[in-house]
Amino acid sequence: MPFLREPSHILLLLIVVTVLFGAKRLPDSARSLGRSMRIFKSEMKEMKNDEPGSMPKNDDAAEK
Repeated sequence: MPFLREPSHILLLLIVVTVLFGAKRLPDSARSLGRSMRIFKSEMKEMKNDEPGSMPKNDDAAEK
């Protein structure tokens, strides 16, 4: 991101996030974000491993 090039910008962003969300909620928010990213990555990996021909075809759409 072009606006986070200097360490002072990152520090300012961290201070703003801490003030907005509070110090008590930050660990829980980070934990849930990490879980969501882990699930997303595993789903993307599973989609890549699936073969294109293995998906079931919708026969109703072909008849119309």
